[in-house]
Amino acid sequence: MHRDSGTMRGMRCIRGGRPHVRNALYMGAVSQIGRDSPTGAFYRRLVREGKKPKIALTAAMRKLVILANTLITEDRHWQPTPPSS
Repeated sequence: MHRDSGTMRGMRCIRGGRPHVRNALYMGAVSQIGRDSPTGAFYRRLVREGKKPKIALTAAMRKLVILANTLITEDRHWQPTPPSS
């Protein structure tokens, strides 16, 4: 959600969607960024490049959604190494 009016540009916040899903994604992303995981490395890279921590956390949440959708679509379980083609 944005708080813009005319030429004023306000802070953005996340409010849309289903709160239960959003909360689960938030907690999943928070637990991943503290570990040595691909999602944690992604988060740290974004912060190192100058993104705000909340923005980087939201990007990590989105990465988890994309991963979950891919696993469901391909009907497979997650594994730390990508499957060979």
